[in-house]
Amino acid sequence: MQTRILLVEDEVHLQHAIKLNLELEGHQVQISGTGTDAVKIFREQKFDLVILDIMLPEMDGLMVCENIRMYDQNIPVLFLSAKNTPADRIAGLKKGADDYLTKPFELEELILRINKLIERSRQIRSNNESKVPKLFHFGNSWINFESHEAMGISGKFELTKKELMLMRLLIENKNQVVSREHILKVVWDYTVIPNTRTIDNFVLALRKYFEEDPKMPNYIQSARGIGYKFTLQED
Repeated sequence: MQTRILLVEDEVHLQHAIKLNLELEGHQVQISGTGTDAVKIFREQKFDLVILDIMLPEMDGLMVCENIRMYDQNIPVLFLSAKNTPADRIAGLKKGADDYLTKPFELEELILRINKLIERSRQIRSNNESKVPKLFHFGNSWINFESHEAMGISGKFELTKKELMLMRLLIENKNQVVSREHILKVVWDYTVIPNTRTIDNFVLALRKYFEEDPKMPNYIQSARGIGYKFTLQED
């Protein structure tokens, strides 16, 4: 089945270059030049991946990504932006992006990243028979991996896509240390490892959700200099 991609980019020459190269790879590409138009198209049509510029007319890419995540928590979103500071990348990832590529870029790298995101998305969809049940209980907390709902120390709330992926990875490997490098590869799909404080910040948030004392965690524990593990005593 042909992969459908929504390309949201207001630079016309870049639109055409990316569209042409993706179509040569066998993808079907729908173009949008504004943020508001992109949200409208996304709601009306079915896509397998979204490529999203940040600096867009009418509505910026960060807000577009927020709107997309209201309708679909799982579709891969790749930010393509001239904004290239660590703060810009973190802001994009926090809004729900799966990857972030800065301009200027090599078309070959863009295509490789797109293909990896699509393949990973397909694997996730076809791997519903995960080792982790849809509804996972630990202590007085639980996580619904299908609806993104969770019960924590302060009551019910919703986990973001990345928070859910990180918890799934740790729970799948319960009582075993998962290295930072492996976490970044599986959850963020990085081949070049960035500043691993990204993981620390996510773990800090998860501990606040699920630990009675986040400074003395029972479940999400650190392995100094290596990574993290989810500790659960077997019945």
